[in-house]
Amino acid sequence: MANILIIDDDKGMCFTLTELVKYTGHEATSAYTLSDGLNKAYSGSFDVVFLDVMLPDGNGLDVMHKFREAPSAPEVIIITSRGDPDGAELAIKSGAWDYIQKPSSIKEIKLQLLRSLQYRKEKRAKKPLVALKREAIVGSSPQMRACLDILAQAAVSDGNILITGETGTGKELFALAIHHNSSRLNKNFVIVDCAALPETLVESLLFGHEKGAFTGASKTQEGLIKQADGGTLFLDEVGELPMHVQKAFLRSLQEHRFRPLGGKREIKSDFRLVAATNRDLDKLVRHGHFRKELLFRLRSLALFLPPLRERPKDIKELAMYHVTRLSDHYGTGTKGFSPEFFKTLAVYDWPGNVRELFNALERAISAAHHEPTLFPTHLPTHIRIKIARASIKNKDDKKLTSKEISGISGPPPELRDFRETMEKKYLQDLYALTNGNIKAACRISGLSRSRLYVLLKKYEISNPA
Repeated sequence: MANILIIDDDKGMCFTLTELVKYTGHEATSAYTLSDGLNKAYSGSFDVVFLDVMLPDGNGLDVMHKFREAPSAPEVIIITSRGDPDGAELAIKSGAWDYIQKPSSIKEIKLQLLRSLQYRKEKRAKKPLVALKREAIVGSSPQMRACLDILAQAAVSDGNILITGETGTGKELFALAIHHNSSRLNKNFVIVDCAALPETLVESLLFGHEKGAFTGASKTQEGLIKQADGGTLFLDEVGELPMHVQKAFLRSLQEHRFRPLGGKREIKSDFRLVAATNRDLDKLVRHGHFRKELLFRLRSLALFLPPLRERPKDIKELAMYHVTRLSDHYGTGTKGFSPEFFKTLAVYDWPGNVRELFNALERAISAAHHEPTLFPTHLPTHIRIKIARASIKNKDDKKLTSKEISGISGPPPELRDFRETMEKKYLQDLYALTNGNIKAACRISGLSRSRLYVLLKKYEISNPA
């Protein structure tokens, strides 16, 4: 017997779904708000959640991931009267079992319920997979666990896989992990950086050439596709592959046969393809810059690596792993972390993702040298400045009442007194945020160095000398 959680502010709908669940031999629990639904999901054990979108206290799609992260990791079926293609796309990307639009037949809803329960039962009965060789892939957030699940699927398959994600999310790292966990691990892992291929030589580099095939071809050269025979061919930045090469490569991908430039016969290469890009290939297809049929062949299995800002739970684990590694490499000894150090890492949005985090940690280790504890001051200046500016802007954006401004009840203070009070507080916050760094304080506040010294002296903040 399974437990089903129904979250819908329409009590009539809750009643209908409850009767359906009981008719199929299972138990149902209802909630009429998101907050109540989340409380029930985290305090109980549920196999499936029927989740409405428009609820009194929020949008179900916005917190769908929280239901997926609940202890029982239930399957989520979105059921809504609002037919929104973008919402349907978001639901599926977030891991929903299905997106059902009201009104739908009881038969259709029942079918999806039974199929999701069947899938859940079979998933639990699966034999445990062999432990993955994760190399330097660090993280245990739900997002990362989902990526590792797909990695495991790719490892036991020989199909093509397309890895997408922003720059610095670790696409090459995952491609290498797929190779190392596959039956091809003892063969070559050949990397092709499509963005760095000279357009005039790209065909020669991929397919190889015979001696005399073109001016300068003084000897026969084996191509990268042949070098990957029996192993894995990794096309990094595949969106940069020239259009005139895509057609020829598509045939070699389909047939695993190709003809080197100047060659008289075709040769074989049993390679497994992993491709990666930070570009929107569907958009490139619509604009005629990428072949639709090649995209279909690349995307037998798709793996999206989320940006670091969407998996903040991994930041601390990543930092600890790489600080230990860097400390050993540079011989600086074990490092401790101040609470503010992790807080700063969590607040920053990491546009360069994991790669930027690693670079920042390397800078911190270098700055701290033999100091035993890492503080925010050891991080790159541009990160601290961005956080300081955002902090001051957020404080400035808040609307304060006269009571909050003055700190006392009664009538507001005179304008002059108020201005001086706020000016002094601003400077105190600025000085604290920059740890007394005058250059950074000037950059954030927009004040000249001389004006800043005058104000610091006026309000007796530290020692301007």
